[in-house]
Amino acid sequence: MGKVGFGVAVGCAVVTCAIAAVLLGRRVQSRRKWRRAVEMLQEFEEGCATSIGRLRQVVDAMAVEMHAGLASDGGSKLRMLLTFVDNLPDGNEKGTYYALDLGGTNFRVLRVQLGGRGSMILSHQVKHHPIPQELMSGTSEDLFDFIARTLKQFVEQEDDGSEQKVDEKKELGFTFSFPVRQMSVSSGILVKWTKGFSVEDAVGKDVARCLEEAMTKAGLNMQVAALVDDIVGTLALCHYYDKDTVAAVVIGTGTNACYVERTDAIIKCQGLLTSSGGTVVNMEWGNFWSSHLPRTSYDIALDDESPNSNDQGFEKMISGMYLGDIARRVLYRMAQEADIFGDDAYNLSIQFIFRTPLMAAMHEDESPDLREVRRILTENLLVRRLIVRVCDIVTRRAARLAAAGIVGILKKIGRDGSGGVASGRTKGTPRRTVVAIEGGLYAHYSMFREYLNEAVVEILGEEVAQNVVLRVSEDGSGIGAALLAAAYSSN
Repeated sequence: MGKVGFGVAVGCAVVTCAIAAVLLGRRVQSRRKWRRAVEMLQEFEEGCATSIGRLRQVVDAMAVEMHAGLASDGGSKLRMLLTFVDNLPDGNEKGTYYALDLGGTNFRVLRVQLGGRGSMILSHQVKHHPIPQELMSGTSEDLFDFIARTLKQFVEQEDDGSEQKVDEKKELGFTFSFPVRQMSVSSGILVKWTKGFSVEDAVGKDVARCLEEAMTKAGLNMQVAALVDDIVGTLALCHYYDKDTVAAVVIGTGTNACYVERTDAIIKCQGLLTSSGGTVVNMEWGNFWSSHLPRTSYDIALDDESPNSNDQGFEKMISGMYLGDIARRVLYRMAQEADIFGDDAYNLSIQFIFRTPLMAAMHEDESPDLREVRRILTENLLVRRLIVRVCDIVTRRAARLAAAGIVGILKKIGRDGSGGVASGRTKGTPRRTVVAIEGGLYAHYSMFREYLNEAVVEILGEEVAQNVVLRVSEDGSGIGAALLAAAYSSN
């Protein structure tokens, strides 16, 4: 071999060694990145752990906080609001009733015809109406006048064929999903507006009276028979079909719960008389908090950056508004520290870009190559599997904590097989108990629903759990409100 040939051979060898070194270095670097990502996943999973022991601690904490909230206002993170609903519909109601559901930038009006025992709901009609932007920050008179006129048009259009007499006063269930200080079953003082409303002169007023005055002005012979929150409507709707229903839970974008409490257990309202010996309590359980809740650094960061920091702690761990963003925060930190997402990392830096419906779609992707995950976020199969695992951890924790909250309610009223908290009950034959659950997270996210159902059985034990029915409910804020109007009708 000549000098030139030898030089070329040496040069090729050097280049080959350099390429091999670069490839080896990249492989080592890639392994390190992947190892760090896996470590972060394990740390997150450990931080979200919901062992049966921890869940039972959450159950006990929920029951104790309920007891404290019933003893005094401000005595608990749970507000335990009295609704004055002591007479739930039971299927015997008959006649035509209306509902108005006001809880956002749109409102609904409904007409429900009831046939009484054996016939139940004969028919119902519903119409949606947007609220003009200017009325959301105008005067209370303008807002309620607009609603009353719209309601009158609906009544006149739908009244054909109704058995109601023309001059008979019609009954309305008014679902008003804003903070209200309830004064009676049919009246309540507006505490503050949320959801983009700023009709300032309505604050401090009885919203039921504002609506009734507007209906009178519009020439509509109708009265508010029941002023309710949507969660109470959910309980009423399920109780209408099944009298063993004792509680209702909403798990959707937000979350809340209510249940039927013994009147004599509501210490802060001593002297309250009810016809049934019980009354519905609106827990506002989104604000529940306990040191036993498995909180991670990602939860803390989400809370710190939210407009209601140190508020709604339970809601931020279990509701659809926040689950996607918790997963996003985990994935974004992996992108920063392990650099496994490449150009997709920037998108993960945007708050709430990773919505819970997207998370659910990826979590429930059963295709071999996880096509849905690839469509939404990344081409890399290993990374896709990592994403699904993060979604699973977030969902499983949320569902199991929600289950613990439900069992906490059952413990408080003595339906968990233990006898209840400070209630004087003793263990006896388990009673059939129905809990209504409304909201897309439970109704449409099958993995969430499965985890919640499994956890309820795990906490209660199979013997007690076989007497507990979790029933999906829909449209408590509409039909449920009309049923409460029927239950409290003066006709």
